[in-house]
Amino acid sequence: MQFDDVILGRRSIRGYKPDPVPRALIEEIIGLAMRAPSSMNTQPWNFYIITGAPLDRIRAGNTERNLAGVPHSREFRIGQAFAGRHRERQIGVAKQLFAAMGIAREDKDGRQDWVLRGFRQFDAPVCVIVTYDRDLHGSDDTPFDCGAVATALVNAAWSRGLGAVINSQGIMQSPVVREHAGIADDQVIMKSIALGWPDESFPANAVVSERKAVAEATVFVGFDD
Repeated sequence: MQFDDVILGRRSIRGYKPDPVPRALIEEIIGLAMRAPSSMNTQPWNFYIITGAPLDRIRAGNTERNLAGVPHSREFRIGQAFAGRHRERQIGVAKQLFAAMGIAREDKDGRQDWVLRGFRQFDAPVCVIVTYDRDLHGSDDTPFDCGAVATALVNAAWSRGLGAVINSQGIMQSPVVREHAGIADDQVIMKSIALGWPDESFPANAVVSERKAVAEATVFVGFDD
């Protein structure tokens, strides 16, 4: 693919075929992603790639704890709930997804099932857990670098025909993830990325999120009009 095809064509994939993803292909994608910019070349990121029975155990543990009302134990700071225009954008994409899936506003069961899909890593055959070195915890540059490598990863995956979605639901119950993924104590769990072959028959996969205009997001200084 051309670069523009990847950037403009990529979508967040929330429905996957059960087909396995070859380890060699994942290693290729990770290698590409690790060329992402890194502050002073610190490269704080690490990846735990999970599939099969360990991933099933994480799905089950996440679901059970959340249905039981166990408070989240996310390790990376979660911040305040979105408000104002940021909340409006969050609601906007949720409306797009619910409309695509035919989930009505009053359909509480359908909405709960949609939320639980996130805790199940969207039933993808592979989950990538992005961690960073604990001795860098609190650094402003570290989450920036991890965001850059996650973006590079999903774009590299798309260029190879794979779909992905970056999410936080899959790591909200961090003890479950840490136990079954064997995550080392010197790592902080930051994000999860569902990865696999897109199921083109899954309605939500066709959703393209709306983006604000360049003119709204940019300020040009010192340019001649």
